[in-house]
Amino acid sequence: MERQTVHLAVYDTMADWEYGYAIAHIQSPEFQKVPGCYEVKTVGATLAPVTTKGGVRIVPDITLAQLVPESSALLILPGADSAATGGIADFAEMAARFLAAEKPVAAICGATAALAQQGLLDKRAHTSNAPEFLAMTGYQGSSRYVDQPAITDGNVITASGVAPIAFAAEIFRILDLYDESTLDAWWQLFAKQDPAGFYALMQDQEQAQEQAQ
Repeated sequence: MERQTVHLAVYDTMADWEYGYAIAHIQSPEFQKVPGCYEVKTVGATLAPVTTKGGVRIVPDITLAQLVPESSALLILPGADSAATGGIADFAEMAARFLAAEKPVAAICGATAALAQQGLLDKRAHTSNAPEFLAMTGYQGSSRYVDQPAITDGNVITASGVAPIAFAAEIFRILDLYDESTLDAWWQLFAKQDPAGFYALMQDQEQAQEQAQ
């Protein structure tokens, strides 16, 4: 089996909490339909280290110039201090290339504003931190705004910056990472903090192991 690559955009002041649930579980084979089918690689404007909002230093695996949409399973765009004011415009331009190649893009918090500035949300149902947050971009898609934590329309996932769990769940769906029952159990555990979700995950894993024997 050839592993597919999910690309995580990295830039200074990126919000650590917004992408953590998604990439941690993409990288963890437990409970996945096809364990280990994806890997995560980071993409920077250059190969120079970036520093996250939490002070974590990340050295990108590749540069934007090296990224080929057709070779990727998904591009994840976290928010950052300058994301809503043009600071990640080059990454939003790459997002447009991904969509032109019919490859999915997932944006959260300020990164949704970057997509709006590119006109990528004008004709798609989407969400963000608030309608007013996107209105400041001058985009034409306000009538398509949906007031919920995260949403997927076609190949575009958008989410509020305070909804990293819902963001991750939408990413798992678009990657077809889990069976629906497994995703329901994951949601029960992480979104609802219900321990019953953990036992449901364990049961799903046992059943998968039995079927594999």
